[in-house]
Amino acid sequence: MPLFINRARWVRRTRRLVAALLLAPSLAMASGASAMLTLQAATDQAVAEAPLMAARRAQAESARQEAARAGALPDPQLTFGIDNLATQGPGAFTAGGDNMTMRSVGISQSLPSRGKREAERAMGQAEAMAAGAIEVATSTSIRQTAADAWIRAWGAHHEIGILRALRSAWSQDVDAATARFRGGSGSAADVLAARMEALDLDNRLDEATAREAQARASLSRWVDTATDTPLADPPDFATLPFDEQGLLAHVDVQGALLAWPAREDAAAAALRAAQADKRPAWNLGVSYGSRMRGLSDMVSLQVGVSLPLFTRNRQDRGISARAADLDAVRAEHADARRAQIEAIRGAWSRWLAWGEQVRRHRDILLPLAHDRVALALAAYRGGGDIAPLLAARRDELAHHADYARVQTEYGRAWAALAYLIPTGADR
Repeated sequence: MPLFINRARWVRRTRRLVAALLLAPSLAMASGASAMLTLQAATDQAVAEAPLMAARRAQAESARQEAARAGALPDPQLTFGIDNLATQGPGAFTAGGDNMTMRSVGISQSLPSRGKREAERAMGQAEAMAAGAIEVATSTSIRQTAADAWIRAWGAHHEIGILRALRSAWSQDVDAATARFRGGSGSAADVLAARMEALDLDNRLDEATAREAQARASLSRWVDTATDTPLADPPDFATLPFDEQGLLAHVDVQGALLAWPAREDAAAAALRAAQADKRPAWNLGVSYGSRMRGLSDMVSLQVGVSLPLFTRNRQDRGISARAADLDAVRAEHADARRAQIEAIRGAWSRWLAWGEQVRRHRDILLPLAHDRVALALAAYRGGGDIAPLLAARRDELAHHADYARVQTEYGRAWAALAYLIPTGADR
């Protein structure tokens, strides 16, 4: 796999990404089509309405305007004044005091070297492409952040539902312990133990409610919806739009790396501009001089040229500095690419691990915990001790809480991978 993608291909790809971003559909569900907020709708609305995206679009437009004027000739310079003004004699400091005195007006134009102007145009285009790439990368980051907040809110809400269902079962245990105590076959200690366990469950409910509120607050930064808007069912976290090799094959179009080719181009253009400083720059000027009556007017022509004679400690050092900058950008690009590959592989391994835990909880641990509670409850109702039932309830609660947590982490790991490649990128 080549370390750096083809420049022309990258330019076309980035332009398509920017176009896809600007044409991203607005959120249909937020307009009242449905009361449920889906994950896809939340991410679309986040990109469409984020003030940060408006800032990035403005910055991209600014860079495009700067690129359009890069490499243009400097403005011409208008000059006017009095030439050969006498300072002595009877006509000192008067316009007609000497035959040589004249009023002049002229215009001059600086002509930088062609290489300098071409380098400036290349730098402007590179900076415009970098700004466009940053705009696309920002949209990808916003999608990931909004998706993460949505999944955390959904996971906490899902955990609250599970805990409330368990709370109902634990209330029945308290009722059973109270009934046995009143019937003389139980003890007050059993009733107190059952109530204490129920209160511990209430604490977990409060914690889950706080986590949902926090996640909703994070989501509200990106999505303008009510804090109690119901969330739709999540997508299948076991399915990703890419496999690991597909993500690694498209590493150069992912948000973290999109701007690096343009940064390289800008550094290369700066190097060419420094090299162009060794070539002479020209200046052309013409002026018209008006003398006193009876004397002919005069026209003057001037040609100026810069003389880069002492390049060793001037231009050559600038060239060396810009060459070092280019080497630094290339090395940073290579390091960023390695870091992105590492991040993909790490995120992929986390997604696989969380998926295994979800399946293990769903298929093995939760059924076993349920069966253990059923057996302990039957034994307690048959006259057994309450301690095994409470221990089984605690384990069931722990497994259900862990299941809700690993589901949430599974979804977050999924989102970290699902939104790596921007909308509209080549796949």
